[in-house]
Amino acid sequence: MTENLYDLFHGRFPADRSRAFIETADGRVYTYRDLERTSGRMARLLGDLGVRAGDRVAAQVDKSPQAIFLYLSCLRLGAVYVPLNTAYRTAEMEYFMSDAEPGVVVCRPDGAETIAAMEIPNLLTLDRDGGGTLVERSRDLDPDVPTAPVEADDLAAILYTSGTTGRSKGAMMSHRNLASNALTLHRAWGFAADDVLLHALPVFHTHGLFVATNCVLLNGTGMLFLNRFDSAEVIRLLPRATVFMGVPTHYVRLLGDPVLEARVCRDMRLFISGSAPLSESVFEDFRERTGHTILERYGMTETCMNTSNPLDGRRRAGTVGPPLPGIEARVVDEHGAPRPIGEVGVLEVRGPNVFKGYWRMPEKTAAQFRADGFFITGDLARIDDQGYVTLVGRDQDLIITGGYNVYPKEVEMAIDRLDGVAESAVFGVPHPDFGEGVTAVVARLPAAAAPTAGDIIRRLKEEIAAYKVPKQVFFVDDLPRNAMGKVQKNQLRERHKDAYGPQTD
Repeated sequence: MTENLYDLFHGRFPADRSRAFIETADGRVYTYRDLERTSGRMARLLGDLGVRAGDRVAAQVDKSPQAIFLYLSCLRLGAVYVPLNTAYRTAEMEYFMSDAEPGVVVCRPDGAETIAAMEIPNLLTLDRDGGGTLVERSRDLDPDVPTAPVEADDLAAILYTSGTTGRSKGAMMSHRNLASNALTLHRAWGFAADDVLLHALPVFHTHGLFVATNCVLLNGTGMLFLNRFDSAEVIRLLPRATVFMGVPTHYVRLLGDPVLEARVCRDMRLFISGSAPLSESVFEDFRERTGHTILERYGMTETCMNTSNPLDGRRRAGTVGPPLPGIEARVVDEHGAPRPIGEVGVLEVRGPNVFKGYWRMPEKTAAQFRADGFFITGDLARIDDQGYVTLVGRDQDLIITGGYNVYPKEVEMAIDRLDGVAESAVFGVPHPDFGEGVTAVVARLPAAAAPTAGDIIRRLKEEIAAYKVPKQVFFVDDLPRNAMGKVQKNQLRERHKDAYGPQTD
């Protein structure tokens, strides 16, 4: 019996295939019949180009319904889908092409000449309006393509990590990994027959592609599909939706629009946040403004989702909830020994959602797994006596100043609670006396009473131990983020590396 993820989705499609699957911002509607036929035609074209089960198909394309159909066509063939961030430049793309060795690459028309120079076997194009050679060459092909039989542990996708701590690694996701997580989330978040997802996320990443889209496909319902996040457009569409998945930046921007109020959200069932930590102030402000409590969850490229605040039950600000059903989580010290309840350590997870390893990196894969199968996430966390997980930062973000450990998240939470602060990032840079100096970069709210660096330092000294208080505070209009809303602390460290004097070799 095949374990192909597409078969799982297909079994959940509505009996009436004329039901809407995707509606775009300009009113174009793509039905489940369109999904079947278009993905079938694309699969036929890929097969004609020589793609077989296990072959890689890479895509660096703008968000569009056709990009989703391309993903599904790869599943139907048993091919391995490799979505790539549209922000990647030539040198990065050269690395991905040499590492993944795709049989077919689909790119934006304006990038075709650059990609073609990389000696790709087959190159197709796709633009954000659904045009390009992928669509043109498949339009008249027979859509009746049988789903390739695959085993549960066969690869469905390779997702490359951001590479902020070194060379990007290709996380290998199997059909089992994606199916198990989609089924778990579908149940945990209570998807029902009348749900409509408002989709404003990129589709080259776990959040937008696997979490959001896979839940809709399992539900056999539809989604309102925005090419990119726009707060005014999201607010306009909220009365037609029931579920919204966003990153913290989305919620900050929604709160910045005075049109957002409870009346606009009266038909909404669930707001979900992930991909980066959600501040307690945004959590509380959103509940006060809309009457809805954001459900925060935690996942990774390598695992999809690991934990979630409950659908029914207390959603606690500052936490990412307990482990999802079927997933185990623990906190350990640097030697792998369990830490006591409430103590900080490295978070490890185990479950059917955890990836198979890093593509062509057996040594790196072995280093990230314990002998008992737990994956070492690299995130620092604590787990309380009710099982709720609180993230305090990345292992490499730990600041050691004057011999003391400082967890950036704790300091950021204290700063974010201050009046006039929109959000903050705390990190360590070299310091001649302390080894590392605790340093903060703060985005202030546009208000006359915006705090100064002295105000922030003085207030923090009243709330947290002196060694945790930033020695310097810098201000920006916006924190630098990647496409999924995660703050790029590596950029901030580089920018402020000489804050306590120039470094010498």
